[in-house]
Amino acid sequence: MANGRNLRRAALVAGLFLATACSPIYRTHGFVPTESDLSVLEPGVDTRESVADRIGQPTAGGVLNNSGFYYVQSRFRHFGPLEPEEIDREIVAMNFDGGGVLRNVERFGLEDGRVVALSRRVTDDGIRDTTFLRQLIGNIGQIDASTLLGEN
Repeated sequence: MANGRNLRRAALVAGLFLATACSPIYRTHGFVPTESDLSVLEPGVDTRESVADRIGQPTAGGVLNNSGFYYVQSRFRHFGPLEPEEIDREIVAMNFDGGGVLRNVERFGLEDGRVVALSRRVTDDGIRDTTFLRQLIGNIGQIDASTLLGEN
């Protein structure tokens, strides 16, 4: 009789252990400012220094000419012995002009493996954003053969 009771207790403890061992554990890495934190920033007014003072240092900075601040936060699910799975990612990107003044603030999310813009605050400077290819193609009709041959 006592043996049966001990066996049931052991089975109950083992069942509780297995149930808790197989429950997912969620971990968050990184930092992304909240909407209320971002609402105090004014594109066209704030600078790199004021953004860093108000929001905090970014997770990463722009590689080319310190062009921007990037705040990145990822959420992972750990489930038993399986590889951790990223279930959510949020990125706040802030771009600055050559003088270090904030141009725009954009928030991106990870939806079905694709980066999706969640919100965007942009200062419109009236200048069309042209890429290198657009400039190259736009100049094709403006080339003069005499200029290429040095006959001015």
